[in-house]
Amino acid sequence: MKIIWRPATFLMVCLFCVVLFGATLTHGNQTEPAGNSGSDPYDLPRIAALPTVDTAENLQKLLEEAELSGPMAYYGGSFFVSVDDAMPLTEAIKAPAAAPSGPGGNSDGAVFNDRGASTFQTSEAESSDHSTTNLQVEGVDEADIIKNDGEYLYQVNRREIIVARIYPAESMQVLSRISFEDEFVPQELYLDENYLVVIGTSYAKRPYRPYYEEEAIYDNYLPYYPSDMTKALVFDLKDKSDLQKIREVELDGYYLSSRKIGSSLYLISNRYIGPYPYIQPCYRDTAINDRYNEIGYEEIHYFPGFREPNYLLVAGIDLAQPDNETQISAYLGSAQDIYVSLYNLYVAITRYQWPEPRIPADRYYWVPPTVNTTIYKFGLDQGVVTYKGEGQAPGTILNQFSMDEYQGYFRIATTTGDMWATGENISKNNIYILDENLDRAGQIEDIAPGERIYSARFMGDRGYLVTFKNVDPFFVLDLKDPTAPQILGALKIPGYSDYLHPYDEDHILAFGKETVELDLYGSVNAYYQGVKVALFDVSDVSNPVEMFKTTIGDRGTESDILHNHKALLFDREKSLLSFPVTLREVTQHYGTDYKENALQYGEFTFQGAYVYQLDLIDGFTLRGRITHLTDQDILKSGYYFDYYGSAKIVERIIYIGDTLYTISKGQIKANDLASLAEKSQLSLDSGKL
Repeated sequence: MKIIWRPATFLMVCLFCVVLFGATLTHGNQTEPAGNSGSDPYDLPRIAALPTVDTAENLQKLLEEAELSGPMAYYGGSFFVSVDDAMPLTEAIKAPAAAPSGPGGNSDGAVFNDRGASTFQTSEAESSDHSTTNLQVEGVDEADIIKNDGEYLYQVNRREIIVARIYPAESMQVLSRISFEDEFVPQELYLDENYLVVIGTSYAKRPYRPYYEEEAIYDNYLPYYPSDMTKALVFDLKDKSDLQKIREVELDGYYLSSRKIGSSLYLISNRYIGPYPYIQPCYRDTAINDRYNEIGYEEIHYFPGFREPNYLLVAGIDLAQPDNETQISAYLGSAQDIYVSLYNLYVAITRYQWPEPRIPADRYYWVPPTVNTTIYKFGLDQGVVTYKGEGQAPGTILNQFSMDEYQGYFRIATTTGDMWATGENISKNNIYILDENLDRAGQIEDIAPGERIYSARFMGDRGYLVTFKNVDPFFVLDLKDPTAPQILGALKIPGYSDYLHPYDEDHILAFGKETVELDLYGSVNAYYQGVKVALFDVSDVSNPVEMFKTTIGDRGTESDILHNHKALLFDREKSLLSFPVTLREVTQHYGTDYKENALQYGEFTFQGAYVYQLDLIDGFTLRGRITHLTDQDILKSGYYFDYYGSAKIVERIIYIGDTLYTISKGQIKANDLASLAEKSQLSLDSGKL
């Protein structure tokens, strides 16, 4: 094989050759547990300990081996090999395991909440009837830019945290502000009865190790190593007009994600090792001391054969035990997406495998790498993280909704190949079911060749999958028997869905874009139009039906719900559906030319909340729209609208009792839930309380 080397090649290799390695370590006097203290009905026996880095010299050796194991002829995501000596394009990763007898335990598995929200109440407010964050798994809280407890609202507002009493609506007021003038940038929140947790990023200046150890300076200057940190600040909620910070926890690396189960908070970060491998990862917990504590090489675990110079760090904090030290787990590897059930954390990472180099030749043939998703499983128990096992599935995943745990089995939806390729490497979509040991139990492969997954959702014994290239195939999957999953039915309609949400056991909400197919220059392609919301009837699983649909705006219309499920407000019992929309409308059509009109981008005309009544009789009924923009704001916006620069962008919609609240960085607007008549407004101008 002819070597094609370019200066940027190795950097590209480092970015694409990813794999996660894991194990568990603890700090302090607490020892590593033998499992999940019996609360998980599918608890596993203790996994044998993984090897540790141990020394700086061994780490350097591991990194050198990782560099040598990477492809030196990689360019543009592929190898170029001789046509006469081409290798097979794909290869099975792991043969399906024999059908297992099924995991032990008597649980029926996690029960999904048809409202898509946690039922955990966080306050004894006058009204206990209030919406909460839209979650993937009931009981597993996810951080968001706002939280409410039925009386008070907590909001990340640029570099501030704002606490406002918003119920009752007639007496809304800002109670307090927490401003951050240092390097800390708040991003998300958690809330429970006692604490507000603010998660964000910070910047630490750590002395270079040689100087740090010798406490030496050079010309009165101590060199520092710049380090991005993930930080969690814990505030006591006793006095909401004067929140007191009681704890800080910092974790080396940039913030990847987090979850909160009961009083247990889990933070996950990635930290690139960089050109100074002797600088060990660190953490800080003010419950113990105020210094940065380095994680020793003997406490960092790895998997043999790793190829990425990165640390994955997981911090477990039990908020109910404020004096207990944060439990830190350190792994040589990385993470891209996570899924969290009540008992387990699954970390997914894309892994590329390149063919072996061949003898140089005059002619070359494009050979893509084999792409797998590696899944690492960790048990969660009161802030302690325990490594449980590793598995693999061919292809790549889309997001957290591509993964799920049910009755001890792990389900994952992947796409293999290239949507624009032909022949053997054409894209295909797959469902894999792994048992408690993450061995293959069952699979459905080769779904919708030539398309890729746009959305997936697992709910109990069923799964739902949307693929797309020119039309939107909506698949209903039977997953009741994990060893023999099958497709029950499929529906092909225009458009595509980015997010699927349960309405009830027999109906699914889908949010995406409408599309039209056009034959331009001899090629038929689909061109997206406005935002499409549909309700699918899957009661007849072999014949799914698009029961109702509504389309909002024209080409260019967007909604946060298409890429962030937390932007959705849905309550089936109240027949309430609402989400933010940035509306673009075509105001001038070019005659009757369908093609030209379909390709036109609309002009900006509205931003705010669309509020629907949704039921199984009348479908989607638009009750009204609520905006924080004035007519002058619309006129001044022109054709282009500064979405991120405006403080009047409605970001979230919630309800408390009989009031609907729309929230932007500039104000909170309260409207009657029944009539949508405005009740009051509260300015969030930084200069006012």
